[in-house]
Amino acid sequence: MHPDTEHRIRDRLTRVAHLATMGELVSGIAHEINQPLTAINTYARACERYLKMENPDLAELREALREIGAESMRAGNIVHKLRRMVRSETAEENQYLDVNLMIEEIRSLLDADARVHGVELNLDLAPGLPVVQAQGVQLQQVVLNLARNAFEALAEQPAGKRHVGIGTGRGTDFDVEIRVTDDGPGISPDIADRLFDPFATTKGSGTGLGLAISRTIVNAHGGTIAVCAAEPRGCIFSVRLPGYEES
Repeated sequence: MHPDTEHRIRDRLTRVAHLATMGELVSGIAHEINQPLTAINTYARACERYLKMENPDLAELREALREIGAESMRAGNIVHKLRRMVRSETAEENQYLDVNLMIEEIRSLLDADARVHGVELNLDLAPGLPVVQAQGVQLQQVVLNLARNAFEALAEQPAGKRHVGIGTGRGTDFDVEIRVTDDGPGISPDIADRLFDPFATTKGSGTGLGLAISRTIVNAHGGTIAVCAAEPRGCIFSVRLPGYEES
């Protein structure tokens, strides 16, 4: 296949994956946005009550208005991140990126999805990592795919015993590593050998494209993706990308 054709196909698949992932995240995003909107409504009603008083408490009124501003910014930031994830413009050029900042940008999306699945999500981002050369939105797609797989793997676990960790660190040869760890049942032997193949899935409603697209994206960035067992249970998905000195 011609490299240009392969590049176009990968970009189209990635955009499809964006939309599919965002569709799956809708309930979490709705919950995330509803919180600041509810707070705005509460503070607005408080302002109305203050203004009806014979001697309004101006300090309380100012505080309520400050909270309305803060909550509206919070809701706006969530929408901004969501729009960035599903944008359909021509693919961005590779840039030198801080992996930790890239993950922090989608933290609210990850937190929302974790709450929907009743999962405790922990981030452990190592400081001082080399930068990577990448398309940030595509790598964020990989992290979202891996995190969602981990959340769904814990569906049969009792509430309060569902844990997922997303960590970063230095690999060998100046590589940067992203790890997604869960304490679920691990990888089924029935699918272990073809886990990253297209349409390979054990989910009743899954497409089997998430991991395949993730591998395509990671490989296109000169990296590798692998999975291994975690102790005492669960699994670890690791993505390794070439690191660079920041110029």
